[in-house]
Amino acid sequence: MSEVEQSNYTNREVSWLAFNDRVLEEARDENNPLYERARFLAITQSNLDEWFQVRVASLYQLRHVKDKVDVTGLTPEEQLKVILSLAEKQIAAQYKLLKKAILPALADEKLTLLTANELSEAQKSELAAYFHTSVFPILTPMADDQTRPFPFLASESINLAVRLEKTGQGRLAIVQVPDILPRVIAIPESSGQYILLEELIKTFIDELFLGHTVKAVSAFHILRDMELDVADDDGPNMLAEVQQRLFERERGVVIRLVHEKGMTKKVVERLAAALGISQNRLYSVDGPVDLSFLADLVKFGQNPAARFIPFKEYMDDRLSVQNIFETIAEDDVLLHHPYDSFQPVLNLIQGAAADANVLAIKMTLYRVSGNSPIIKALGDAARAGKQVTALVEVKARFDEENNVHWAQELEEQGVHVIYGLKGLKVHAKATLIVRNEGDDIKRYVHLGTGNYNDTTAHFYTDLGLLTTNADIGRDVASVFNVLTGYSDPDYFNELYMSPDGIREALIERLERARLAAKRGQNVKVRFKANSLSDKLIMDELFKASADGVPLELIIRGITMLKPGLPKVSEYIAVHSIVGRFLEHSRIYIFEIDGQQEVFLSSADLMSRNLSRRIELMFPILDNDLAKRVVTIFDQLWEDNIKTRVLQSDDTWVKQNRRNTEALNAQAEFIEQSLAKSALQSEQQKLSSVRNAFEPMNRPL
Repeated sequence: MSEVEQSNYTNREVSWLAFNDRVLEEARDENNPLYERARFLAITQSNLDEWFQVRVASLYQLRHVKDKVDVTGLTPEEQLKVILSLAEKQIAAQYKLLKKAILPALADEKLTLLTANELSEAQKSELAAYFHTSVFPILTPMADDQTRPFPFLASESINLAVRLEKTGQGRLAIVQVPDILPRVIAIPESSGQYILLEELIKTFIDELFLGHTVKAVSAFHILRDMELDVADDDGPNMLAEVQQRLFERERGVVIRLVHEKGMTKKVVERLAAALGISQNRLYSVDGPVDLSFLADLVKFGQNPAARFIPFKEYMDDRLSVQNIFETIAEDDVLLHHPYDSFQPVLNLIQGAAADANVLAIKMTLYRVSGNSPIIKALGDAARAGKQVTALVEVKARFDEENNVHWAQELEEQGVHVIYGLKGLKVHAKATLIVRNEGDDIKRYVHLGTGNYNDTTAHFYTDLGLLTTNADIGRDVASVFNVLTGYSDPDYFNELYMSPDGIREALIERLERARLAAKRGQNVKVRFKANSLSDKLIMDELFKASADGVPLELIIRGITMLKPGLPKVSEYIAVHSIVGRFLEHSRIYIFEIDGQQEVFLSSADLMSRNLSRRIELMFPILDNDLAKRVVTIFDQLWEDNIKTRVLQSDDTWVKQNRRNTEALNAQAEFIEQSLAKSALQSEQQKLSSVRNAFEPMNRPL
C-alpha cells in the first residue's frame, strides 16, 4: 500500500479513543444534568476498561508477528506506542474533570465523597458496626513473602497494597476489595456523605494485621487480557469449551494496572514484577482507581433536575398480546426504540408461547437481560409442547457466562438450544413464529438492529420490523435451517446474510450509484452504523466519492476513513452523535433519481461483522415505513446539538448552528413519542365517550 493510500485512513484505535473523548465531552457539558454528567464519566471508564482488555491486549499478542501492519502502515508495536500515550492523556483528563468539576458539583448536591483520612472520629464510630458485621468477615489478608506466593488477582478487581512493619522489618500484603458488596456506602448519621468500600477498609485496616504497624495503604485496579479464543476446529462440546476458556481467561496476562498517586516506587515495582507488566502498563491517578462508582453514587441523588427528564415510551395498543398477530398480519410494523416501547417484541414472544395455534418459535439470542422475560416465555412455550429452538451465542463478548447460564436453563425446560457455530459468531437478530391459521400456515417475523435485551432497549436506539411478508418469512426460515442444520441455500428472496453477502450487496449498490452519478442522475447514499473500519467498504466509498456520489455517514464510534480529501473523499461527510441514548441502529439507504432502497441490519461496517459473523440485512418494503426510516435518518443528520463532524485532520467539531434552529434529534424523537401517546390516549377517551352514549334504535 502506498503512503498516499495510507494517509487516507485513520488508525482504528486512535479513532476509538477519539470516540471515548466525545463521551468525555458529554461529561464536561454543563448543559447536561449533573448526575448524567457523572454517569458519562463512569461510561468512559467502562469503555476504556473494555478497550484495554480486548483491543490493547490483542496488539500485545501481535507484537511479534512479522510484517503485520494496519491500513495506516503502523506495526502493532508502533500502534501501542501511539495509543498508550493518548490513553494516558485521556485518563489524566478524566481525573482532572473528576476533581475540578464533578465531585465539587456533586458535593453541592449533598453527594459528598469522603476518603478514609477525611472521616471524623464520630463517623468512624458510625461505620464500625457495618464494617465488623458485613465487611471484616469476608476479607482475606494475603501475605507476599518467600513462603507464600503472590496471590492471584482477578481482572477488574480493586485491591489494597498494604505496607507493614514489625520489629524494623518491612513487609507487603494484599487485600482484595470484595465485589459482592456495594462499593458506595452512605455514612450513618451523616446525611449526604458517602465513602467507597476500599476507603472504609483502609479506615480499619489495622484490625487485619494485628501485631504489625501499617505504614501505608494504596488501592490499585488491574485489567487482564479478556479475549475469548475458542478453537475453530470441531470440538466435542462447544459449551464445555467456552466454559474452559472462561476459566482460562480469568487468568489472562495483566494488561493495565492503575494505582493511587502516592504509592511508593518500591511497592509499584513489586506489583509490576509480581504481575509481569512493564512500565508502560502502569498508570498513577489522583483519585479513586475505578471511576465506575460514579454511576452508583448518583443513585443516591435526590434532585430530579439533575437527571434527564423521564419519559414514557410509546406503546401502540394494537400491539398488545391479544391483538399482536392480527395487527402484524394486517400491515408491517416498524419499531423505533427506545421511543417506541420494546414491549411489543416481548408481547410477540409471550403471545406465541400462550397461543394454541402457534406451532414453532425460533430465535437468535446474542445478549439478553439478567432476568429475561423472553427466556421465561420460550421455556413456557416448550413446556406447552411447541417446537422451540434458540440459538444462544455463547461467544458473545463479556456475556459468555450469562449466555452459558441461559443456554443450560433453556435446555432444562425442553428448548432445542444451539450454542453458536464454530468459527463464526451469530450476531443476527431474528425471530420466526410459525402459526396455524385454518388452512394456512403463516410465518410471523421480527428482525432487528439490536439485541433481545429488554433492559438495554430503554437506552439503546434500535429499529425493528414486524412482518408476515411471505418472501421474508421464507428467507428467515432458510436462515434458521443454515443455523440449526446442514443447509446452503442458493439465494434469498429479500434478505442478505454475511459472511460476505452483506458486503457484496452494499458494494453492488455503491457501484450502481457510481454509474448513475456518471450518467448525471441525482444520487445519494446514506449509511448509519456504529463503526466503519472494513477496508473493502471504505475503498468503495472512496470510489463513489471520486465519481461524485454524495455520501452521508452517521458513525457513532470508530471511523477509519478521512473525509474531505480532494479527489478522494470530498463528497463524504461523517457525523457522530453521542447523547442521552446510545445510537445503535444500522441503516443503509440508496437513492437514484428519487427511487430509494432502504435497509436495516444487525451488521456494522467492520471486517468482523461482514466476514466472520452471521449477520442479516433486510429491506423495508412498505413505502410508508421506508419513508419513516429515511425521515429518522434525516432528523439525525440535521441534529446540531449532539452531533460532531469529522474533519480531514481527524478532529471532530460541533455542528455550526449559526442562523439555524437548534435541534437535538433524540429530544425531538422523545417529543414525537409523547405526542403519539397523547393522541392515542385522546382517541381512547373519545371512543369511550362514543360507546357510552351510543343511541339505541327506535323500537319497532
